[in-house]
Amino acid sequence: MKTTSRLLHFLRPFSHWVALSTLLGAATIASSIGLLGTSAFLIARSALHPSIADLQVAIVGVRFFGISRALLRYLERLTSHATNFRLLAQLRVWFYRAIEPLAPAQLLDQHSGDLLNRAISDIETLENFYVRAVAPPLTALIVTCGLAAYVGQFSLRLSGVLVGGLLLSGIAVPLLTHKLSQRPGQAWGEAQSNLSSAWLDLLQGLPDLLLFEQASSALERVRQANRRSLFAQQRLVWTGAISNALNTLLTNLTLLIVLLIAIPLVSHGSLDGILLAVLTLITLAGFEAVTPLATAAQFWQSSQAAATRLFEIADRPAVITEPAKPQPVPLDFHLSVRGLTFSYPNSNQPILKDICFDMPQGSHLALVGPSGCGKSTLLSLLLRFWDVPNDTIWLNEQDLRNFSPEELRNHITAALQPPYLFTATLRQNLLLGNPHASETQLWEALHTVALDDWANHLPDRLDTWLGEQGTAISGGEQQRIALARTLLRPSSVLLLDEPTANLDAETERILLQRLPAALTGRSVLWVTHRLTGLEAFDTILVLDQGVIVERGTHTSLLANNGLYARMFTIQRNLLAQTMLQSS
Repeated sequence: MKTTSRLLHFLRPFSHWVALSTLLGAATIASSIGLLGTSAFLIARSALHPSIADLQVAIVGVRFFGISRALLRYLERLTSHATNFRLLAQLRVWFYRAIEPLAPAQLLDQHSGDLLNRAISDIETLENFYVRAVAPPLTALIVTCGLAAYVGQFSLRLSGVLVGGLLLSGIAVPLLTHKLSQRPGQAWGEAQSNLSSAWLDLLQGLPDLLLFEQASSALERVRQANRRSLFAQQRLVWTGAISNALNTLLTNLTLLIVLLIAIPLVSHGSLDGILLAVLTLITLAGFEAVTPLATAAQFWQSSQAAATRLFEIADRPAVITEPAKPQPVPLDFHLSVRGLTFSYPNSNQPILKDICFDMPQGSHLALVGPSGCGKSTLLSLLLRFWDVPNDTIWLNEQDLRNFSPEELRNHITAALQPPYLFTATLRQNLLLGNPHASETQLWEALHTVALDDWANHLPDRLDTWLGEQGTAISGGEQQRIALARTLLRPSSVLLLDEPTANLDAETERILLQRLPAALTGRSVLWVTHRLTGLEAFDTILVLDQGVIVERGTHTSLLANNGLYARMFTIQRNLLAQTMLQSS
């Protein structure tokens, strides 16, 4: 019931449209009943060869109901689907706004295919919620009350039988259908999610699967997921077939009982014989209002399952707490980290321990250390992807938690690992950093990252398509495009995570020569494993097992002969061996 009430809550802004659509639906079925009833009266009355004047009202009625039925059906479909599309638009916006604060921390346990299935397929499933699950019961209620009042004029017994048949078809059959489709509906939703995940894994990992000769195994997993989806869907179809058969049986049984009661009434003169034909056809037509309710029960169940999956994600608490009264972010960006200790949720092992450093406006800091020592975690905390402990990160002597994360990210830009490129052109990927960047600024950024010559030789230059997530270009080119995009953003602070990791030595040298001009006046936190070009940095922080074990300049750290010096020596020897082998 909680899921249902939450779904119905989304209809509140469109309540007047829902009421209008329901009334139009009831009027459409009433026109169908009126058309069959007046047609039956006209045919039965004509058999008695009356004057044409006696048939004028019935003739006009047939024309009226025939035309109005088509017009009302069109208006009902137009109104109901317009309402439905507005509902879907609201659901999409709501779901995006719900998951945006959760990213990335609260979505790390979600398979991308499953999340995509929730955002697209589950919301599309709710397309049936209003048109086929909410409106039909309301329409059936109005029509049943109207039929009961009309037939009750001739006989309360007839009215009772007709209402009883409608109630059985409109309540008992849908309840049975709901019961039978409950498990298949849930299984189908899960199967669709698994199928989407399996397909996404196959498509995105196809090169590696082919390389390791595992493509057939992955394809078999897709086939198995597809079979489970088809089986669940088939069970839903069987349930629908059973409900249709029961509705047909109830319709004919109700008609038979109506005739058994009405024929003696005609024989005794209590009911005009012409009305016998009318009662017969309006009985059949009346079931048009309740027959869709069995299907509505199926769609209700699938809508409940889809909504449950959406609410399961949307109800997750946000990791980041928004301040009640956000402070304006100062222009003088002096960042301080004091005694920062951090552990991931459900873990007792601190990733960072008592981290302390200052980064004044315009300073350049390098953060180095072995893999897994907490460098990327520190960047995530500075970006507010995870919530920071109180009084540990300060901005101009104010707790970082006092600032809006969105406003803070307008002043802090990062190039993280792995770099992500959108399936778009080179220009569109660059403009993500600054939508208002001029052509000159785009080329300057490409020049800084040593990609201007490469871009000039592309088929369409800046308008060249980069392929699915940039797969048409190399890893080093992807990384430099992401770096250029970061440089285009007019931010006070740049957080650069392994910006030269995929580059050859010559390209790295050129990039390091050109970068300082683009970084002038900006604060930079440079995270790297490669100890190249760090001579120009104001301070180098050496992180090991979550603790800053050394700090200083490149020269002073080499003189200390500590971890930094050992890492530098190892890398220099490896580079010398590589150059020797290549020569």
